[in-house]
Amino acid sequence: MIEIRDLTFRAGDFQVRSVSLDVANGEYFVLLGPNGSGKTLLISCLCGLLRAESGRILIDGQDVTHAEPRLRRIGYVPQDYGLFPHLNVAKNVTFALRAAGHSRAAALVKAGPLIEKLRLGHLLDHMPATLSGGERQKVALARALAIQPRLLLLDEPVSALDGPTRAEVIEQLRIVQRDVGVTTIHVCHSTDEALAVADRAGVMIDGRLVQTGRLEELMEHPASPDVARLLNARLLPRA
Repeated sequence: MIEIRDLTFRAGDFQVRSVSLDVANGEYFVLLGPNGSGKTLLISCLCGLLRAESGRILIDGQDVTHAEPRLRRIGYVPQDYGLFPHLNVAKNVTFALRAAGHSRAAALVKAGPLIEKLRLGHLLDHMPATLSGGERQKVALARALAIQPRLLLLDEPVSALDGPTRAEVIEQLRIVQRDVGVTTIHVCHSTDEALAVADRAGVMIDGRLVQTGRLEELMEHPASPDVARLLNARLLPRA
């Protein structure tokens, strides 16, 4: 269970204010919002790259609000994938495992099921610069999952991909997430993308989490004109 309680923090002049959210174990939660709404900042704070001013972040009951990033057991895939350009695919995937003390052979064995699941076996000796966008995304996902995280954070994971590749990777994201069972928060601004993967969704506008629920419910009953515009929904009076 991920519990966020009244979380407030700043990044320059922008403030994310009083965010509260529960994400159940194994749930796939999508965070929607326009550019500049604070989505990426929120997941940056969850993984410890930004410091909270107030509020709490709990993972499985453990308060990690002020814990170092490496102690939170969070897998993070940034928008640009963040692969190490000087390391091949095998070394990228096993980087965190090696840093935790596993030998090269043991790390590859531990990451083996993910490498097989994401069909990366034939690419292990390749360098990131030689990979397609979809392949880089899969390598980044395998690296994030190799540490068996308690929470997986995906920041616009398919925004840089072309249409057919995007559809393939979105489908694979959901399949892998279900197989692994990891609690996931996925940032995007596409309703179609969210519909393909989300158990539930939330909408951020101007640094606030303004509505959460099943995406179909949000589209049928948006909480405000801003939410309706974002979801291409029609604002209807509540019964």
